[in-house]
Amino acid sequence: MVVSLSHRGNVEPFHAMDVLAEANRLKALGIPVISMAVGQPSDPAPVRVRAAAAKALEDGRIGYTDTLGLASLRKAIAGHCADHYGLDVDPGRIAVTTGSSAAFNLAFLAMFDPGDRVAIAAPGYPAYRNIMAALGIDVVEIELGDAAYLHAGHLEAAHREKPLKGVLFASPANPTGAVIPADELAILVSTAESLGIAVISDEIYHRLAYSAPDTTALAFSNSVTVINSFSKYYCMTGWRIGWMVLPDELVRPVERIGQSLYISPPELSQIAAIEAFAATEELEAVKRRYAWNRKLLMKRLPELGFPLAAPMDGAFYAFCDVTRHSNDSMAFARKMLAEAHVAATPGRDFDTRAGHRTMRFSYAGSHDDMVEAMARIERWLR
Repeated sequence: MVVSLSHRGNVEPFHAMDVLAEANRLKALGIPVISMAVGQPSDPAPVRVRAAAAKALEDGRIGYTDTLGLASLRKAIAGHCADHYGLDVDPGRIAVTTGSSAAFNLAFLAMFDPGDRVAIAAPGYPAYRNIMAALGIDVVEIELGDAAYLHAGHLEAAHREKPLKGVLFASPANPTGAVIPADELAILVSTAESLGIAVISDEIYHRLAYSAPDTTALAFSNSVTVINSFSKYYCMTGWRIGWMVLPDELVRPVERIGQSLYISPPELSQIAAIEAFAATEELEAVKRRYAWNRKLLMKRLPELGFPLAAPMDGAFYAFCDVTRHSNDSMAFARKMLAEAHVAATPGRDFDTRAGHRTMRFSYAGSHDDMVEAMARIERWLR
């Protein structure tokens, strides 16, 4: 038998998913694992979202839609941009996608060629690096050091070293939860444009900031590409539904590529997602629990010897330094899962150079689980 293997399969594993798989294996054996490894809300999609999906199933016809998505959902997303940011966005610039993951695929394919240099922050979401590496894009990881977020100075220095074709950043960020202040975001976008660097802004943790209102990169330029999702704030991870706001010039290229890769996003999820924007009261109650969990972890993790490596400004993550306990966060995470039955993600996922020193804890679960997880870790360390 002949098996052909591409070099693309050699990308770094997504360790959070490996941790989740092991946690699920232990759960199947009856071991009561608490997972703080994956950024997934423990709440289901809002009631009205599920009701809309149930009605669509009862009506019976679920099929293909336009590749860019249902016109009604694109209009609802444009309405959200007006309500939340005060921006007038043409629905024609919006592409609905099969989760933000598909949006990243489409953006990278439409914007960059193999060999192009694209900057991301380290620590940062591993799928950025892995997808671009699989596509032959030259990923430039900018180590943030003591900085909480990527800023214009980082970008200028990387571009001086060798010209960049693009930059991708997230605010609030995964894994750190750090938010780029509005004035710094404006400078970052304008600097990128002055240097001829294309901008992708990952805003999937918008509506999950705790100390400042959301600021979208769209407020500073119509040439940026913004990616968002219904997975996080809207509690719709498994529905696989996200969206992009594109410059006019990118709409048709993204549509053409999407026609072949995905045909269309799932219609059932699109119909349901329209209702998500009307579920704010229910979703804000979920966010208040995240804020409660955040307050707990900000106190308990440093007490347990996990000082915060970044400010917990948004999202639902605590990014911690683990060097008081170990210089190998991968081994430490495996041991903590096996012995304390608490799953967290080793920093290797987010930073291949310095990730051995760090770990990410997700606090998207129930408050009781967060309290119990801290108690288990305390007993285990003692």
